[in-house]
Amino acid sequence: MRKTLALLKGLLKALTLLVALAFCAGQLGWLQGHAPADLGVHDGRLKAPSATPNSVSSQADLWPGHPQQAYARIAPLALAGDADTAMARLQTVVAAMPGARIVSAQGDYLRAEFTSRWMKFVDDTEFWLDRSAGVVQVRSASRLGEGDLGVNRARVEAVRAALAARAPAARP
Repeated sequence: MRKTLALLKGLLKALTLLVALAFCAGQLGWLQGHAPADLGVHDGRLKAPSATPNSVSSQADLWPGHPQQAYARIAPLALAGDADTAMARLQTVVAAMPGARIVSAQGDYLRAEFTSRWMKFVDDTEFWLDRSAGVVQVRSASRLGEGDLGVNRARVEAVRAALAARAPAARP
């Protein structure tokens, strides 16, 4: 019994140390990763979804045979009102979200980085006003890790909900 208790205490100490080290690594910025060099719109497309289940993309179907196509699939954002006003509203919504930092806001393209509070993980999120389709295409992906626990999908849906709440009233 004493050996079992001693073993459990040792495991608890080791686990506590690992959690503390991971937290320190996050606070020091060691878990941020680097922004991919190929973000942006290229030939009417945002970057493909990640090869692991840690991203969402409204253009996932443009990448047939992609290993995470089904996981990554998410609807684009609807336009409410004129396009320029919609992009301005989108920028306001994104900028107000926890952990958000606008990296680029140029015309029909908006890119933000979202940093998690405790571990300082960074996700790259892009929005592109696809005027021909009349929607805003979106891609959100974690820089590190094999999974995102649904964080990127939840973030995009939070943006969608906030935009719907701020949508201009329909005119009779």
